[in-house]
Amino acid sequence: MKDTTMSAAPSTTTPAAASARPIHRFTLKDLVLIVVLGVVFGFLYWALVQAWTGLSILLGPAGDLAQHVLLGGWLLVAPIAVAIVRTRFAGVIAEILASVIEVVFLGSAVGPMLFVAAAIQGAGSELPFALRRYSSFGWGSYALSGLLGSGFVFIFSAFRSGWFGQDLFFLRLGIQLASGVILGGLLAKVIVEALAKTGVVDNYAIGRALNA
Repeated sequence: MKDTTMSAAPSTTTPAAASARPIHRFTLKDLVLIVVLGVVFGFLYWALVQAWTGLSILLGPAGDLAQHVLLGGWLLVAPIAVAIVRTRFAGVIAEILASVIEVVFLGSAVGPMLFVAAAIQGAGSELPFALRRYSSFGWGSYALSGLLGSGFVFIFSAFRSGWFGQDLFFLRLGIQLASGVILGGLLAKVIVEALAKTGVVDNYAIGRALNA
């Protein structure tokens, strides 16, 4: 589909005004892809919950920290969706859709509150790309995506779970931020590059950018 930021007629828009626009608006193809990613990662996130349970048992007395070790894995779909379609709110929508699959279809014990957490971590994960107009997708941007996504949702979880003031507060925070950077940021970069090499995303914004 034609990029909606382009016009067949000569444009009198100044370069400054043009740079203020998003790369393009959602196309039907973009929306379908985001839904597919949401569904796929909804199942993967549910599987991650099972891994969380197993790791909690293995860690014994420190089992409560398992959620922070694996937290980054629940951030993956946002930067992947953003990197492929490069449109505002793609990451937030993908995270919320994944949470809907977890709760409605897979019966997540977290319940509807997971929708709120998904929106928060999706917003945090998407923010670094949004601040750069969805035009910077280097390792640093992905790392910052994981850092902010994990940090935003940590604050939300800390209020809900009463972590503030606990002796383990900063240990929890450090583990979760590290997990966010590695699993929710850098791993997302690896996945996106692998997908790009296969050519399956050539017809999306990422393909147009790489082939420009």
